[in-house]
Amino acid sequence: MSAEAKPVVASQKGEFTIKTRRFMKNPLLQRNQMVIDVYHAGRANVNKAELTQKIATMYKIKDPKTVFVFGLRTKFGGGRSTGFCLIYNDLTAAKKFEPKYRLVRSGLATRVTTSRKSRKEKKNRGKKVRGTKAKTKKEKKDKKDS
Repeated sequence: MSAEAKPVVASQKGEFTIKTRRFMKNPLLQRNQMVIDVYHAGRANVNKAELTQKIATMYKIKDPKTVFVFGLRTKFGGGRSTGFCLIYNDLTAAKKFEPKYRLVRSGLATRVTTSRKSRKEKKNRGKKVRGTKAKTKKEKKDKKDS
């Protein structure tokens, strides 16, 4: 039996590095956006909360709630992930332009829960008026009086 050398992992457990590319300032949406490459040898993947904290310190952002990380995909073989990051100028811009589901994920909004039956009834009511001009109660009353 020969003694095989074990591969040495360069980083310790819990260590990861972030590199950004395709950095773009978007003044219309009041944000900076970029693609992030996360190198995490020795671990399966990295928590989004850890990523947002590290990005906030990298770019010297006062409020880490304005950083949104999403779309992370781990490359085949592990050790590297790629995703997207948005950094808003302030919290009001984030609430204005971010989709509701991402605001819910980050804890900035609450999820509106409705019953399945009420959603279906609303959908079917909407199907009846599709393609017609929806009349208000006043218009219906005026037509009735004429």
